[in-house]
Amino acid sequence: MALIVQKYGGTSVKDLDRIRAVADRIAASHRAGDQVVVVVSARGGVTNRLIADAKALHPEPDDRELDVLLSIGEQETIALATIALHALGVPAVSRTGGQAGIFTDSVHTKARITEIRGGDVREQLEAGKVVIVAGFQGVDGHGFTTTLGRGGSDLSAIALAAALKADLCQIYTDVDGVYTADPRIVPDAKKIPEIIYEEMLELASLGSKVMQSRAVEFANKYNVPFEVRSSFNNNPGTIVKAETSTLEDVLVRGVACDKNQTKVVVSDIPDQPGAAAKVFRSLAEAKVNVDMIVQNVGRQGIANLTFTVPADDAYRADRAVNECLAKLGAGSVSRTDRIAKVSIVGVGMQSHSGVASLMFSTLAEHGINIQMISTSEIKISVAISLDQADDAVRVLHSAFELNK
Repeated sequence: MALIVQKYGGTSVKDLDRIRAVADRIAASHRAGDQVVVVVSARGGVTNRLIADAKALHPEPDDRELDVLLSIGEQETIALATIALHALGVPAVSRTGGQAGIFTDSVHTKARITEIRGGDVREQLEAGKVVIVAGFQGVDGHGFTTTLGRGGSDLSAIALAAALKADLCQIYTDVDGVYTADPRIVPDAKKIPEIIYEEMLELASLGSKVMQSRAVEFANKYNVPFEVRSSFNNNPGTIVKAETSTLEDVLVRGVACDKNQTKVVVSDIPDQPGAAAKVFRSLAEAKVNVDMIVQNVGRQGIANLTFTVPADDAYRADRAVNECLAKLGAGSVSRTDRIAKVSIVGVGMQSHSGVASLMFSTLAEHGINIQMISTSEIKISVAISLDQADDAVRVLHSAFELNK
């Protein structure tokens, strides 16, 4: 008998037929004698619809009330999935994140897990039941509902697998593994059989929609190997773990693209110590994640800052910076939404030279202008025009021979 944690994303439970198919898969594992904990997302499109409804009433809904609203999506899914299992004669119970003992801090819409007590999950498993848990949500110390941010169901599944010491964690999605690029952009992208946490973390944080980056970070911290696979077939997926064979043989593991980016330009701020610190402190206090940063050389006592933020945080970033500039008594803010971040990732980059040269020359040869650059030991990211994003992914995928 194995203890298995399975997670099913929104596309896997989008309609009743898909929920029935998921129930069949869960039932097979249960009938094989395994103990099964299932984490589910809201049905495809539900979260976006709820957010749209909230923003139709207010351009910036209260975060606490937004959490109350968005948690409805997963609660609908756990009930429907449990009912589908009952129809197959499989004993099952549903639990919200709070009922499953997922405790978080009080940062609404982006809460971080502080503790997993498990609720009565183990007791229900010992009674022979499948436990269906609402992903993406938990409760804070006051008992208020919190959510874990976009893709938070991945984090719920990994965290439960760690807390329960599961034998296997499977992340079911609409693709059958992690690819060298998005197959919808690059038709000849190849599935990666194994990938290490660090590479997966970079790909996830740089726009690959297969996994939430915080979930990969959690898996790395607590050494939770997991498999990304499709809920629509039985093909082997991609194993994500601490080490893989021939680690440095692959120069670049994949190309990622993030089209959910906004470029913010802060112009004419005082060129003096502490000015930039005040701008970024205001962004931190507003819970805005800043990514790529460029500061121009100051001239005649003024300087400019350019940085990128997730598009969802653009309104909040604009307000925070304007409040900061009002206190500084100088400066202005402008935003550009039509940009994308394209990145190459590979742990082999640490021991090979010429990677940046090939990347930049390839983009130049295809008339793709680079607006910003950021790097780490195992990735290089560039900000480019949104209109050229797909072309950039394709030419870089070819230049680094990832289709072979």
